[in-house]
Amino acid sequence: FKELISKGNWTDAVRFKFPYKEKVYSWWSYRNKDWKKSNKGRRLDHILISKDLTKDIDKINIYKEMRGIEKPSDHVPISLTIKR
Repeated sequence: FKELISKGNWTDAVRFKFPYKEKVYSWWSYRNKDWKKSNKGRRLDHILISKDLTKDIDKINIYKEMRGIEKPSDHVPISLTIKR
């Protein structure tokens, strides 16, 4: 994945906005009965953008609250807003 990003001249938009030391997940297992308390998941969903667009990133949203709705998916939506 890192090679794809590098060779394609892409930017991982989520990591551009959130530092690597910060836990950032878009997926939590159904096996964990209290996913919110343990906050152990994975970031399986990515947004890659061309490097020249990084200056135009306005915001990234990870809709973590969607994991807590009745009959949720194990993935939550993420979105990117570009200012232009």
